[in-house]
Amino acid sequence: MASPNIAVLAVRSLGSDLPAMLVVLLSLVIGLLMVLVFRYTSDQKAIRRAKDQLKAHLLAVRLFQDQLGVVLSSYGRILRSTGRYLRLAFKPLLFVAIPLTILIVQLDPYLGWTPIPVGQPFVVKAQAADRDAVNEVGLQLPPELSTTAPAVHIPESREVVWRLVAKQDGNYHVNIGGAGEAFSKTISVSSGLDRVSPVRLRARFWVRWFVSAEPALPANSPISSIEVVYPSRSIRLLGLDWNWIWLFFVLSLAAGFLFKTILGIEI
Repeated sequence: MASPNIAVLAVRSLGSDLPAMLVVLLSLVIGLLMVLVFRYTSDQKAIRRAKDQLKAHLLAVRLFQDQLGVVLSSYGRILRSTGRYLRLAFKPLLFVAIPLTILIVQLDPYLGWTPIPVGQPFVVKAQAADRDAVNEVGLQLPPELSTTAPAVHIPESREVVWRLVAKQDGNYHVNIGGAGEAFSKTISVSSGLDRVSPVRLRARFWVRWFVSAEPALPANSPISSIEVVYPSRSIRLLGLDWNWIWLFFVLSLAAGFLFKTILGIEI
């Protein structure tokens, strides 16, 4: 599969609604790839037989609905045929599901949130490791960012909250410190399609892999997390506002069924 960076660059010049265009293009490509992977990792003849048997048993239930013994026997065969079909489909679905999950995780920093617009106030939160360290947490900003209100300290949740505003586009690093140590957090300010990392965590790799695109905070740091509250992205298509993952699944499944009909592949 193509790198998300390459995919983003490829559509930057195609129009104004880049997220929607990117999701549509990816859905068509992934729909085709899913069907081809299923074709070459599955036993097509066995799947066809299992589906034919299932259809025959369903037809028997309709034809002999007044004969209880035949109906009950057909229901048992329907369950066995369904189990056989699911067993045959499991391996190719596994080949599809694993790379698809990786792709979604890699694309979510681009499509899940929008970067901060210039001039629009936004919130940065830092959570201290313990309540005693809350009042020691401070913030250092580059010249392009400034605060619009005093910091708010919340001892109950061990949080410190700042409201900031950006003067121009760019990727900036703010430093948040406590107990003599400072830790950076990236902030993306743009009106385009950029990679966004909402949170930097003191957590294990598998947790960070799904929610953060930045290195972990040190295990013994006085700060346990730093979060930038980005606006969530919704994609307008077909008269509806979509979360990009739901739109991607709907379009890729529709494309998959279209391609499997065209190519004559059993799924």
